[in-house]
Amino acid sequence: MAHPPNDPAEPVDIALYGATGFVGTLTARHLAEHAPPGVRIALAGRSADKLAATRATLPERARDWPLIVADASDRAATDQLAGAARVVLTTVGPYARYGRHLVESCARAGTHYADLTGEVLFVRDAIDRCHGVAESTGARIVHSCGYDSIPSDLGVWLAHTAAAADDAGGLTEVRTVATFRGGVSGGTIDSMRGQIDAVRTDPAARRQAFDPHALSPDRAGEPTPSQPPDAGPPARLEDGTWTAPFVMASYNTRIVRRSNALLGHAYGAGLRYGEVQGCGSGPAGAAAAAAVTGGLGALVGAFTLPLVRPLLDRVLPAPGAGPSERTRANGWFRMDVHAATGSGRRYRARVSGPGDPGYAATAVMLGESGLALALGGTALPDRAGSLTPATAMGEVLVDRLRAAGHTYDVTAVARSGEPG
Repeated sequence: MAHPPNDPAEPVDIALYGATGFVGTLTARHLAEHAPPGVRIALAGRSADKLAATRATLPERARDWPLIVADASDRAATDQLAGAARVVLTTVGPYARYGRHLVESCARAGTHYADLTGEVLFVRDAIDRCHGVAESTGARIVHSCGYDSIPSDLGVWLAHTAAAADDAGGLTEVRTVATFRGGVSGGTIDSMRGQIDAVRTDPAARRQAFDPHALSPDRAGEPTPSQPPDAGPPARLEDGTWTAPFVMASYNTRIVRRSNALLGHAYGAGLRYGEVQGCGSGPAGAAAAAAVTGGLGALVGAFTLPLVRPLLDRVLPAPGAGPSERTRANGWFRMDVHAATGSGRRYRARVSGPGDPGYAATAVMLGESGLALALGGTALPDRAGSLTPATAMGEVLVDRLRAAGHTYDVTAVARSGEPG
């Protein structure tokens, strides 16, 4: 069962579930250092002792934060957790295994919710079960509020807003080129394992996972054309950059397409959207692109081999683990969104930030998402239900992330050197 916060007479503004995990602790520290005075925050998780130990490592202002003990498998506990907060942030994945009760509880309670999932099957299931309920209660259920998929989602949204302001027509061909320094989190690896297992054993899950419009609110009425493949051989862009498949493309692209559909296809009914990883130029870039392509294919293939998988489990990051503080500080990410429009005008949105993207930067994104939901008020888009970062928070979140040190810029560009 969940234990209410120290002051149960009034819900806290934000409850952070999974606060004792690696990314959870980083998010708690970001909130302790950056939340405005007066914002009431609670730490939540399965163990009171671990929560107290985590709280003791945080800045002084967090020392009186209440603790909420809840088990994700206990529906009554997640109901109490949802009732104890205006916003629940959760880092506890894989979400298909641990997230179902909590997202349902928040939808029923009218509590805003944000997570870090990159699991298409979980999000599709949550949409089907929770969207209508959340619309009726006013809850904003916002999936993927970390490196999956805030930079992609808000980057394309920025390109759309710039094109709309210029009356340049809808977006047509849009490609995001991702470059970064940092590792993939243990939680992401565990989610990948779970989804690979699901699609191997369930043909319906396989069809859904590979459907480019799997998260559309109206799949049968989806007007957009066929989409770029999520993976392919190394390729060279017009500006000389070599690219490889981007590990997050098969998920991020679905979130962007859902944003477009939730907005009535305001980005463009003919939007074709894809993502690749930038690997540099010249012979070194070509070699890097080949290595990334081969390595990603080998990793996915190895997860399907029962004899190899235990070896991978020993060497890949475990859920709840992460890199050193120095490694996190030396990381960075950049997403360049190249967008063509129906009028022929082109735009480039750049989203970038310091810190290892899967850990340090993700903690900033999740923390600021929680603050946007808690403090945004009437500045937030007037909608509820199962949403995306762009459709739930839009400009409010962009402004908060800019203030937190991330870059969100969009410019009109010439044709030369841009993909189309």
